[in-house]
Amino acid sequence: MTDAPQLGPTLETERLILRPQQRSDFDGFAELVGDEEAARYIGGQTPRPAAWRRFLQMPGAWVVQGFAMFSVIDKASGEWIGQAGPWQPEGWPGPEVGWSFKRSAWGRGYAMEAATAAIDWAFDHLQWAEVIHSIDPDNRASQALAARLGSTNRGPGRLPAPFEDHPVEIWGQTREQWFARRKGPVA
Repeated sequence: MTDAPQLGPTLETERLILRPQQRSDFDGFAELVGDEEAARYIGGQTPRPAAWRRFLQMPGAWVVQGFAMFSVIDKASGEWIGQAGPWQPEGWPGPEVGWSFKRSAWGRGYAMEAATAAIDWAFDHLQWAEVIHSIDPDNRASQALAARLGSTNRGPGRLPAPFEDHPVEIWGQTREQWFARRKGPVA
């Protein structure tokens, strides 16, 4: 199989490339969701055949909604290391920018770098009024990242079925709060 045409923009940061998913990203994604610890807060460990169906959600969201999480590529190695970006399925508690990374990428600041670029893009191009992060109450690493991004804990939230029994806290901030912190335009 070959990669399909690109469905959305490519963003670049100092160390990362963020772009819509390509077929060649699947092995990295399957590694992420196949790792019990890395997948713990993103729906749980998933076997490879089910991971393929899950992988197709993001390209489908690009086609239908015009946005989805980006694949995050390490510029130095060309390796797929995770995904980050806008996400808002039916019934979701708000316009989210989320993230998930392979364990080998943890602790290097990649999530902060990718989430910052994705939030900038969501506010600039999607014109969102706010951004949220749905975070498991036990996921201290994502809570710390949300706080570093300037988001605050707004309290308990509820995800749509089949995740309605999964506890989450909604972290978030407004467009104005984001740009005031970043010293950028609000217009």
